[in-house]
Amino acid sequence: MTDRCACRSWMLAAALLVLALPASAQQTAEKPFEPQVGQAGKDVVWVPTPQPLVDKMLDMAKVTPQDFVMDLGSGDGRTVITAARRGARATGIEYNPKMVELSRRNAQTADVSNRATFQEADLFTVDLSKANVITMFLLPSINMKLRPTLLDLKPGTRVVSNTFTMEDWEADETQTISGDCSAWCTALLWIIPAKVEGTWKVGQSQLVLKQRFQVLSGTLGSDTITNGRLRGTEVTFTAGNTTYTGQVEGNAIKGTIKGGSGGAFTATR
Repeated sequence: MTDRCACRSWMLAAALLVLALPASAQQTAEKPFEPQVGQAGKDVVWVPTPQPLVDKMLDMAKVTPQDFVMDLGSGDGRTVITAARRGARATGIEYNPKMVELSRRNAQTADVSNRATFQEADLFTVDLSKANVITMFLLPSINMKLRPTLLDLKPGTRVVSNTFTMEDWEADETQTISGDCSAWCTALLWIIPAKVEGTWKVGQSQLVLKQRFQVLSGTLGSDTITNGRLRGTEVTFTAGNTTYTGQVEGNAIKGTIKGGSGGAFTATR
């Protein structure tokens, strides 16, 4: 009786082992995840940015080892990894967990895992304030949904987009590449402008500034302002025959005057 039980137990174990083998073999043969161009995502389909344009976008943003780059919708991680290869710290925000895993593997292969990280998250819920460079390849509707958040970032933060605009917020710089790039070959750069709209005092004169993104208009005393422009915290405008160039420092603008009496100026509010 004991021999029969042992035999039956052995046969049952052998049968289970045979049944388990195909599943085990299938797991061993299962291929790693490979993204497909056009695959659906939360807000957009995935289309990779051509590597030459990745390089151009980071060139336009003047990325250095002192920068912290955030890539919104980071896909396979190529922009984050390229930034990390330049010495920057970089983080990718990606909703698809499989793309996040792939990006981490790619960063490890590129030996930049210490500077390139990836976060599985909704890009509308992530704190962008620590970044001084933001890159993205998103639809215009998504860009517009992000625009208020971007405009509230620290002045001087650089934002670079592959192809798609911010509608009436014109880019500070646009470049299109050729050569190895056959599609999605235009990069647009915005530099977050300081908020200067309002009334300032320059000596005994009143400076009234109206601001539309990085473009300024208004008056200085009785003179109309022309060529008013912001590039981060750098402001420049012409009033009469005098050009004013300065830096915004909180509630003050300090700079120099070219033309007229020349010299330095300070505006306060």
